[in-house]
Amino acid sequence: METKELKTKALELLTALIKTPAFSGEEEKVRIIIQEWLNGFGVSYSVTNNNIKAQNLYFDPAKPTILLNSHMDTVKPNKGYTRDPFSPETENGKLYGLGSNDAGGPLVSLLSTFVYFYRHKNLKYNLLMAATAEEESSGPNGLNSLLKELPPVDFAVVGEPTGMQMAVAEKGLLVIDAYAPGKAGHAAHDNTENAIYNAVEDIQVLRNYHFEKISPLLKEVKVTVTQIEAGQQHNVVPANCHFVIDVRVNEKYSNREVFEILDKQTKSKLIPRSFNLGSSSIPLAHPFVKAGVKHGRKTYGSPTLSDQSVLHFPSLKMGPGDSKRSHSADEFIYLDELNEGIDLFIKIFEELL
Repeated sequence: METKELKTKALELLTALIKTPAFSGEEEKVRIIIQEWLNGFGVSYSVTNNNIKAQNLYFDPAKPTILLNSHMDTVKPNKGYTRDPFSPETENGKLYGLGSNDAGGPLVSLLSTFVYFYRHKNLKYNLLMAATAEEESSGPNGLNSLLKELPPVDFAVVGEPTGMQMAVAEKGLLVIDAYAPGKAGHAAHDNTENAIYNAVEDIQVLRNYHFEKISPLLKEVKVTVTQIEAGQQHNVVPANCHFVIDVRVNEKYSNREVFEILDKQTKSKLIPRSFNLGSSSIPLAHPFVKAGVKHGRKTYGSPTLSDQSVLHFPSLKMGPGDSKRSHSADEFIYLDELNEGIDLFIKIFEELL
């Protein structure tokens, strides 16, 4: 297929996706749109929950497999929108609409790349496409629910807006609920076990703590207290104080290691919500990375979370658009970015396939 026609079809798909609300857990309508788009190219696929899986026509289990993945769900539009988030409008080379940048552009670029190579014979690698749900909410029915159905995967490209640069490392996420104990009492009397004060002591420790292992790509592990709640009335010292710790973990530590270190530093009872959203990285000598560099792509470490966090094989994050536009009001993607994304993905994969 000519890339010109493919780009036209990609834009038509992205426009249709923008028109259709697809909040996490509510992706059925956009999933059907993507299925119909694949039907138009004669692509065979299967569906699990709201996830679509497809493999190249001449898939050979003896060959290594590359996974192409991006998500179809969006966050809800914020109150700052001045445009209809579900009305795709093009102005000054920009396509506006919710999900246009995160991750509609990357998704349709990878889908287009997959379709381009779908009927190619004698590929060195298999291509496996997964258009998935619930990425924005880290939900149970997204990519993680599909992994057990996939054949062995050797490498993955996760489509997110990176300006078509290569995010060769990504910070993991560890969320911790902390409970500082105290002793309830009247505020007018002496009370040395104020749960709020105990929490503040631990928060100060967390604020000043620095992890020893610093990543060249992802820098330090970042610890941030983001929520706190305690007390019900002004004259009662609370018996407990709950606060939430957001930890962005570099590839030098596992989430469990980070938790154990913080647990030793604090007096509060710490409870991790999950250890599953780990950091990731890929060697700079990987063939895909080298091919990307050959085509002028740069490498960097990403502070934001994606579906990479649930993968347990080498992966990188790449796609058209700009991460800074994600979740912003009047979200948009440049049409030139979309076209460049398709062109570059095809060129890089031609180096490998």
